[in-house]
Amino acid sequence: MSTATQRSAGSERGLARVAQALARWTEKWFPDAYIFALGGVVLVALAAFLNGSSPQAVVDSFGDGFWDLTAFTLQMSMVVLTGYVVATSPPVARLIARLGRVPQAPATAVSFVAFLSMSVSVLNWGLSIVFGGLLARAIARRRDLQVDYRALGAAAFMGLGAVWALGLSSSAAQLQATAASLPPALLQITGVLDFGKTIFTWQSMLTCLILIALTTLIAHLSAPRGGAIRTAEDLGVDLNDQPEPASKRERPGEWLEYSAILPALIGLLTAGWLVSSFLTKPFLSVISSLNAYLLVFLVLGLVLHRTPRNFLQAVTKAVPATAGILVQFPLYAAMAAILTEAEGSGGTTLSEHLAGFFTEIGSGGAFAVVIAIYTVILGIFVPSGGGKWLVEAPYVMQSATDVEMNLGWTVQIYNISEALPNLINPFFMLPLLAVLKLRARDLVGFTFLQFIIHLPVVLLLVWLLGMTFTFEPPVIPEPAAP
Repeated sequence: MSTATQRSAGSERGLARVAQALARWTEKWFPDAYIFALGGVVLVALAAFLNGSSPQAVVDSFGDGFWDLTAFTLQMSMVVLTGYVVATSPPVARLIARLGRVPQAPATAVSFVAFLSMSVSVLNWGLSIVFGGLLARAIARRRDLQVDYRALGAAAFMGLGAVWALGLSSSAAQLQATAASLPPALLQITGVLDFGKTIFTWQSMLTCLILIALTTLIAHLSAPRGGAIRTAEDLGVDLNDQPEPASKRERPGEWLEYSAILPALIGLLTAGWLVSSFLTKPFLSVISSLNAYLLVFLVLGLVLHRTPRNFLQAVTKAVPATAGILVQFPLYAAMAAILTEAEGSGGTTLSEHLAGFFTEIGSGGAFAVVIAIYTVILGIFVPSGGGKWLVEAPYVMQSATDVEMNLGWTVQIYNISEALPNLINPFFMLPLLAVLKLRARDLVGFTFLQFIIHLPVVLLLVWLLGMTFTFEPPVIPEPAAP
């Protein structure tokens, strides 16, 4: 950073000054996301040894669990690929470009990206992360407005860092609403909790609105100004999102590659499947399905690019952006396996020790706060909302029943708190970082500021709003007739 920039950064006031200090610290000390993943595995393995786990138990859980997130790894890679392909298609690129011209001031641009990212995330987190990243790039391309690219990138991440689990694509809420998706042991503890008892309660929707407003305000106040701004050009980022022009057809066999006929037919098949799904399945289950989202977006990208040749050219440009996901997600799967499967002294795992500790100190009115803290701590090491819920839910929901905490609100305590670790753990930043062409250290100074302010607000909300609920015993569905 130049001396002039340092002086300007030093003249910042309030949250902007705090964000600049955190950004400078993380730029110097925060490791690459892959180092974070490697170090996390080593740390969890050492903790397992201290818990009394045998070397064989640790290495077995590491190796056996390494590929547990294979399907999720592919899904996350496809989130980046499909989102990138759709967003770089001519029609969507024009829409994002128009939105990118709306803000008229640097701080407003940052808060604008944060607000839209969170709004889209309420509908689908996978869409928000690519949409937000490409909107940030569109704003950064403007020559008439100098905006800090790091702050724009952090704002694009706020959908995942603030409210994603309070929306329709909440993994925990989806699981609890579908009896067929719940493990039998968990179903006997919780019963079925439809969306009316979780994300559609007024307490949950109020929390979502509060967090959106708070996050947007923080993004606005913490945006660098003047000489403290570091643009994409300053960071050496290429902002060209346009695919190379397709080559001309050279031989008769290439005719279908340059024709819109096959994409249109595949689009019709997908539309028919989507209509059939809406007619035969619950509406919310269809719109919240990540697999359905990926199918629709993949085919939508094909249709929007019009020809197979244009589509494949866009895919080729998007594939390198998935590299970080492919090599890091298996390490997080191994971490989760060591935490939950490597039994130590007395046959207990690290995860069970943590749960027992927080549940024991969470008697009485402190239960909501204790579960929120536990979720945040575990989420730093196991950043997988749905998978972590299946690990955490049996003992958390049993404890909720024991202390007579409303089960639907317990799910929402988890959901409200689940987003917080995303602000400091680069796991879910990877798809966005691939789009932005930045490193985790470039964003964490700004997202960590959000974490510092969010944490006490979240703890206060889960405690106060939890007192507005009454306990309802779980409703266990009758087994299906043979």
